Amino acid sequence: ANETQINECKKELQTNSTAFQQLSSLLALAGNEVRLKIMFLLEEEHELCPCDISDILEMSIPAISQHLRKMKDGNVLQTRRSGQTIFYSLKTEHFQLLQPFFKIINTTKTLV
Repeated sequence: ANETQINECKKELQTNSTAFQQLSSLLALAGNEVRLKIMFLLEEEHELCPCDISDILEMSIPAISQHLRKMKDGNVLQTRRSGQTIFYSLKTEHFQLLQPFFKIINTTKTLV
């Protein structure tokens, strides 16, 4: 074994441990198909309210709200209130991480 290489790899992992934790959390949330669809919709539309997401995905508002809560607790979403309505959008740093995945989805739909 190359001890220098092993130590450099360990150092690299330790240096980037926060980034690994953040990306792992984001990917865990995006690993659910409904949440991934919600993130995709928010990337496409920039912001949506739970009732619109509910209509689009043909799911109940409480079910959508549970997914939104998990993503908000995971620090993936930001909110904006307009009267009684809360609008959700992806945080910029997560938009940048997810965009390559959504680009694949958009490319695939144009090939079909």
